[in-house]
Amino acid sequence: MAATTSGSSGNRIPELRKDAISNRWVIFSPARAKRPSEFKSNSPAVSDQQLHQRCPFCIGNEHQCAPEIFRFPPDNPDWTLRLIQNLYPALSRDLPAPAPPRLANNLTGSVLDGFGFHDVIIETPVHSVQLLDLSPHDVGQVFLAHIKRIHQLATNDSIKYSLVFKNHGASAGASMTHSHSQMIALPVIPPNVSARLGNMKDYFEKTGKCCICEIQQEDLLIDTSDDFFSLVPYAATFPFEIWIVPRHHSAHFHELDAEKAVDLGRLLKLMLRKISLQLNNPPFNFMIHTSPLHSDASELAYTHWFIQIVPQLTLTAGFEIATGCHINPVFPEDAAKVLREVNVPESG
Repeated sequence: MAATTSGSSGNRIPELRKDAISNRWVIFSPARAKRPSEFKSNSPAVSDQQLHQRCPFCIGNEHQCAPEIFRFPPDNPDWTLRLIQNLYPALSRDLPAPAPPRLANNLTGSVLDGFGFHDVIIETPVHSVQLLDLSPHDVGQVFLAHIKRIHQLATNDSIKYSLVFKNHGASAGASMTHSHSQMIALPVIPPNVSARLGNMKDYFEKTGKCCICEIQQEDLLIDTSDDFFSLVPYAATFPFEIWIVPRHHSAHFHELDAEKAVDLGRLLKLMLRKISLQLNNPPFNFMIHTSPLHSDASELAYTHWFIQIVPQLTLTAGFEIATGCHINPVFPEDAAKVLREVNVPESG
């Protein structure tokens, strides 16, 4: 039996854990780190000194951006949010819808024309305002913009999956400091998504239950709202990783309504403020893991969407790349306790 915790990861022996969702082993090795409460980012995601006049995402500089898809409020020069095409897209929306994958020239792989959509959501007109500074209502508006765009993309039968993600800070992959998130819509279902769906299906077939509906555990919980809860997952891949999960079974993020979007905005804002205060404003990524756009009815019983927040506190090195098995220096129970105890001042 593993040694029990007594307030610090340093009092525990290493463990390997695997959950039913990722089906990947994670090594928890507390000897490789300081006390959980002393964990801080060495590269905080502070804003640069870029002049706002040079930032194409700032209000008044719309002409410097790629074409706009829509804005909130519509047709209003005093916009609060804009969704635009990415000026440097990973995929091309101008290609014809792809034919089925064909055999590559080397006969060992497959190739598909790079059709897809890559969009940017400018979350605020003001350069100095970050997502965690917005009110819950305005964070909810960001989610509603994601949802509106997913509904638009879902009308294209060639699009199989749409990922919403945010990179905050240079080491998290952000090339612009102005607060924004991104969406990439793909003509294929990515391998990590297929693996997650397969793992969820296996759990459902064995137990008759959704594995994400079952993951609430008191010592891993951070906070709750009317419709969501936040926790550190049992086999967290990264230190202080957070998931935000709908309380009630839901397969698709884009089924969220306006009232629940505000509730989600409130909890996301709280989690971002907690990691900012506790971890020295670290670079972070968040991803919305949802079901494929055209899921059949049988998949809806075992798929459940959630948001994953990953503060960038450690490096992915040779062992992780080679094995797919990450080393996490902070036990999830300790990370959850630290985050629960972060006192966040009241704000809008």
